[in-house]
Formats: sequence, structure tokens, C-alpha cells
Amino acid sequence: MTRFIHDQFAKDYLEELLKNYGEVKASEKVAGEIKEIDVLFTPNKQQNSNLQILGLLGRFAENPAIIEPFRNPASTDEICDCVLKLLEVKALLRREAKANKTKLQDSEVPQLWVLTPTVSETRLSSFGTVQKPGWLLGVHFLPDAWRTAIVAIHQLPLTPETLWLRLLGRGSVQSQAIIELQALPLNHPYQKAALELVYNLRENLRINQQLEADDQELIMRLEPLYQRNREEAKQEGRQEGRQEEGQNLILRLLNRRFGEIDASLIQQVKELSIEQLENLGEALLDFTTVADLETWFKQQSG
Repeated sequence: MTRFIHDQFAKDYLEELLKNYGEVKASEKVAGEIKEIDVLFTPNKQQNSNLQILGLLGRFAENPAIIEPFRNPASTDEICDCVLKLLEVKALLRREAKANKTKLQDSEVPQLWVLTPTVSETRLSSFGTVQKPGWLLGVHFLPDAWRTAIVAIHQLPLTPETLWLRLLGRGSVQSQAIIELQALPLNHPYQKAALELVYNLRENLRINQQLEADDQELIMRLEPLYQRNREEAKQEGRQEGRQEEGQNLILRLLNRRFGEIDASLIQQVKELSIEQLENLGEALLDFTTVADLETWFKQQSG
């Protein structure tokens, strides 16, 4: 049961991070026996430089990709099953190209990325993997014709570049990544959405009665972060409520004194902080015309 929860989290998480950069299909069915690709990604034709913000995951998304995340270490058979999915996708693309009387380009065939928390040297050796120049430790490539790499998440260096993949790890690796995620600037484009998915994972695990030790530890590690997040959300809500009340009060006073005012002035009032609203409330007592209000705004921007 918990494996399904983690699988769904991984799919939702990868879709959230990649959806702005191309087409993301989760649980995409392929031919042959009914199999599902966890994540099939096709990048937008115009390359997006913002991919760099996703670090190593962004490099994976520069070209068509199949991403297969595993909660437990991927077995030899599971890795072979992933390669089989890739071959079936390639065969489908070849048939489509033939029907359209075009030639399938190598760049159109997805690269398979098998994400596994750990992998043994024996297993890597059995697939003939190599480390490629320019790629981080932990990314093990099969011979080029297979268009496949096994990514050992727990071998990745602890750098910002690997954060988005380490969040799919286990135990202390995942916990450390969550701490780093929580420490990102609040205006980071993916911090809030990723944290919400992590907190949803926590809630889904909490209602399960048969938890592995890793999951119990994850819930315990998330508890203080979760409680702090909810408290900050409450405080933010109270702050927004005070701000909205202040805006409404100022607008009512302005309408009472000057009648209906210009929409641009209303918008400027709505952009004021709580402190600025308080200052405007005091200054308003000395205003005699709308021009006084306009002058006050110019002084604020100056």
C-alpha cells in the first residue's frame, strides 16, 4: 500500500516540476502486454532556459524522456522491464514515422532514466554501465544504443543541482532534501508546490496502519516542518485579512470625502502595505482634494 502512495507522489511531483517545459504524461500505456510508463515527457519545441533551475532533473528534460522512479532499489528484472517499455515506444515512433513517410531522428527517441535509491556494483556491471564525462556521480549509462541511464539517487552529491532528484530518495537522503527544500527562498517557483506535495505524502502515509521504518521516520521528520508551515499559513492569512480590512476602510473614507475615485487610484490603494495604509489613514485627515491623494502617492513612490 505504501509503495503505491510513494509511486503516486513521484508521478505527481515530476509532473508538477516538468509541466511548464513540455507535455507530461503520467501512467502512459504502451503496446504489448499492458504496461504503464510512469512519466513520459516531451519538451516544448522552443527550449526553455528556466530548466536550469531544476538542476540535474532539468538536464533530463532537455530531450524526450521516460522517467521511471522506484521507491525500493530497482531489481534487474524491473530495469529490464523499463528498457522494454522504451523499446516499445521506439517501435511505435518508427511505425508513425513510416506511416508519415518521414525518418525517425535519434533525437526524437526518448532517453530512459531509471531512478532508484541504491544499486549494487554487481547489478551495474551486469548492464555494462559507464560514467560519462560531464555527468555527476551516481548517473550510470548503459551502452549508447540502449538510450538508458540508471540514476542511483543516494550516490548523487549533496548539491542544489541534485535536490529535485534527492527528494525521491529514501530515509536520511530524502529527509535532508526536504530540509533543503524548506530552506529555499519563499519566492522560489517550485518551493511551495513541492512542499505541498510532500505534506500530502505525509498525510497519506499517516492514515496507513502498516508503515515501514523509513515511512515512520519520514512522518516524524516532517511533523515540525508541517506544523510550522501551517502556523505560517495562518499568520499569513491573518496578515492578509488585516490588509484587506485596511484597504476597504481607506476606500470607504475616500469615497465619502471625494465621491467615486479613479480606478488607478483604487489599484494603488490595494497595493499598499499595512504600514502604508495606516500612514494614509492619518494623512487623509488633512486632504481637501483628490490632488492631495495623488501627491501623497507620488511621495511614496519617490
